[in-house]
Amino acid sequence: MKPYTLPLFPLNVVVCPGGLLPLRIFEARYLDMVRTCLRIKSSFAVVAVMPEGETDPEGYFPFANIGTLVDIVEADVTTVGLMNIRCVGRHRVKIDSYIQQADGLLVGQVNDITNDLASAIPEDLESVATSLKDLLVSLPASGVAPENMPVIKPYHFENAAWIANRWVELLDLPLLQKQRLMQLDSPVLRLELIHDILYENPRNKV
Repeated sequence: MKPYTLPLFPLNVVVCPGGLLPLRIFEARYLDMVRTCLRIKSSFAVVAVMPEGETDPEGYFPFANIGTLVDIVEADVTTVGLMNIRCVGRHRVKIDSYIQQADGLLVGQVNDITNDLASAIPEDLESVATSLKDLLVSLPASGVAPENMPVIKPYHFENAAWIANRWVELLDLPLLQKQRLMQLDSPVLRLELIHDILYENPRNKV
């Protein structure tokens, strides 16, 4: 695949392919970015901000050099100077270089990273899928409205990559730890590490 340009949105968040990301947009540069995306049906990439004074060790950027391309699936543009949007992660991208426009918007030269293939959950890791299923069942029962659910349907409880990605987003972990998990090439390894976090460090549970 050939590299292409994509607007970059640095945030203190990690979203994975298939993940839901609600955003409240109010800065002028990002309002313009969202308007353009809506008008021409294009996407942007969410990249995790590096801690102050640090850079990505590979790209020397002030943000991680691997992010996630997201599509806007819902947008409320009724309030002047404010947009509430819901985005869905599609696939990861590697940022090779970037420029900053006059309005402050970052635009990156990126390459697509192929999504993880669907893979079966190893028997010794099935508890990770069961825990996620139990969590998602419990939320409506505790009063969470469908539109406020943190995970969008369809659910794929049989897919190791999907399960691991949702836990990366849901767990209360340091941003860089989430980033490292998201970047892993092996979804099963990602799931193994999630298993260790869930059952060896229970304080990290959501």
